[in-house]
Amino acid sequence: MQPFHLAFPTTDLAATRAFLVDAIGARVGRESERWVDFDLFGHQVTAHLVDAAGAAPTNPVDGRAVPAFHFGVVLDWNAWEALAERLRERGVPFVIEPYVRFAGKPGEQGTFFVRDPAGTALEFKTFRDMDHLFAT
Repeated sequence: MQPFHLAFPTTDLAATRAFLVDAIGARVGRESERWVDFDLFGHQVTAHLVDAAGAAPTNPVDGRAVPAFHFGVVLDWNAWEALAERLRERGVPFVIEPYVRFAGKPGEQGTFFVRDPAGTALEFKTFRDMDHLFAT
């Protein structure tokens, strides 16, 4: 699989950098005064410093208010559980606590959401069977 690239805005580059490195475990790549590239589980994500962030609309999914704009990574089950525990240990609040969707069905998956210091939503998912990533 080829790595993806995603850029997102932040109003506090230093806090976003610290969160992604310390809480999530990303590595820093190139950086300047206005942006930082991160290695997020093998994918390139870039935080760009902006003056103000907009409102964060949500969409109802499973009775939860899912941030409409979000990104994240699909991890294997053990890595997903380990990341959730790492975030708990660091006191990172969950927007949506870890839970399992479609239990016992094709596409069974774990998911949780957190926000970085600038409010960008990150979702981390896992699947019991990675072949069901696009199951209907």
